[in-house]
Amino acid sequence: MKQLLGELTAGFDELPPQLKEAARWVIDHPADVALLTMREQARRAGIPPATLTRLAQRFKLKGYDEIRKLYAEAVRLRPESYRGRAEELLQRRNSEGDEALIQDIFSSLSRHLQELSAPSAMRRFKAAAEIIARSKRVFCLGLRSAFSVAYSFHYARSLFGAPSVLVDGPGGIATDALRTIGPADALLAISVKPYTRQTLQSARYAERRGAQVIALTDSEVSPLAAISKQTLIVRTETPSFFHTMAPAFAAIECLTALVAARRGAQAIKSLAASEEQLEAFETYVLTTKKRIKRS
Repeated sequence: MKQLLGELTAGFDELPPQLKEAARWVIDHPADVALLTMREQARRAGIPPATLTRLAQRFKLKGYDEIRKLYAEAVRLRPESYRGRAEELLQRRNSEGDEALIQDIFSSLSRHLQELSAPSAMRRFKAAAEIIARSKRVFCLGLRSAFSVAYSFHYARSLFGAPSVLVDGPGGIATDALRTIGPADALLAISVKPYTRQTLQSARYAERRGAQVIALTDSEVSPLAAISKQTLIVRTETPSFFHTMAPAFAAIECLTALVAARRGAQAIKSLAASEEQLEAFETYVLTTKKRIKRS
């Protein structure tokens, strides 16, 4: 891939206008080259698919699939450690500039978010919402980078009056919260590669206690997916050194809305009470207008 990239860059000025557009796409969107079909890449680049084929042939390759294979191999060979990815990030920034990096990061996020609205993903969201709506209590667990995602769901549930337990605590007592979990409850467990050991241990414990486990994770073969009753898949790949949690936040926001809707009038009543309490403590600078009491 590096050799091809060098040839594309060195020979860029000599290319005809359409081939320049194709070369610009290949240089600026390495992740898309590796992952998208040729037809989709051509659509996004605003050129005919045949132009990508001609670009490959111009550089003595049989077809565009050879370019895609080179880029896909580069993706597979990405370093696994944070340090290795950070070194790669610095090299890429130096060679391609900030603009290319920014564009690639948001392009990858756009693809990840789009996958969450696919029919198969929507069926999973609905099934997970049904399990949560039927549960007496929902235990929310996410450690390290997943903690804020779990907390977001727990906080929203507290606003619309749904029984929720955040599995967290000082002094290493976080999992003590699971002591009372049982068949009437559900555990929302969130973890992505490289997967937090304590989250997996907690999910296994909850399953043994008869609770239904809902996993928010990054792969069908995630160790968390093997334990769960229902699995929501969020992608985490990014050109940066650290995995992205943005799709996980989007998934949780969707799940929150689905669960709140299932509570109907009860959710509205609880939200009104929550707003009243927040106003009593002047929690926010900007508050809703107080209702005028009529005699």
